[in-house]
Amino acid sequence: MKKLAVITGASSGIGEAIAKRFSEAGHPLLLIARRIERLEALNLPNTICAKVDVTDAESFKNAITEAEAVYGPTDCIVNNAGIMLLGQVDVQDPAEFKAMFDVNVLGLLTGMQAVLAPMKARREGTIINISSVAGRKGFDDHGAYCGTKFAVHAISENVRKEVASSNVRVITIAPGAVETELLNHTTSKDIVDGYEEWKESIGGAIESDDIARAVTYAYQQPQNVCIREIVIAATRQEP
Repeated sequence: MKKLAVITGASSGIGEAIAKRFSEAGHPLLLIARRIERLEALNLPNTICAKVDVTDAESFKNAITEAEAVYGPTDCIVNNAGIMLLGQVDVQDPAEFKAMFDVNVLGLLTGMQAVLAPMKARREGTIINISSVAGRKGFDDHGAYCGTKFAVHAISENVRKEVASSNVRVITIAPGAVETELLNHTTSKDIVDGYEEWKESIGGAIESDDIARAVTYAYQQPQNVCIREIVIAATRQEP
């Protein structure tokens, strides 16, 4: 059996697609999400499903410890859990700012912290953080969301530099528009409708499995090869 992979936000979209790809490659899995019934419905072999909110650091770390007791040390964690609440900063509910930073940034940091020290000690391991093109440039109605994804880029690159001498890899994946449930979190109908019209204008968004293939490609490189960042979007997506 291959080494343990941990995937957050695995109940749908990109996380689900990544879980399927890692399972097909023979890895035991710890799948983390709030909707455990969706995880269990995937029916993947050698898989532990944990109902965990990544904002609950203790539960998150405990789930990893319990999975490692069964399958051995985490060789790869994919910090994929995220929410996108679009809006103009002057009118957006501040609770939405906090929700995005709690999940997209603090949840990601918790996942990294849970596995980093053992990876450094073993001189082996890979952290893959799912960011966004919105972590590299601004978009209308994305102010707070862009802030979280710029943070993901900054954290990932900074930690990558810190752990490079320990032979641990940190990889950032920056998708453009992807057909997932992410847009459903946004409460403004006008923003959602405008986003959908934009997707149509570029011939549609890419699929979750397009991101999953990029993730597995980066991970399957030899440990001494770190693909630091992959930006992947529809060919017709200009920004």
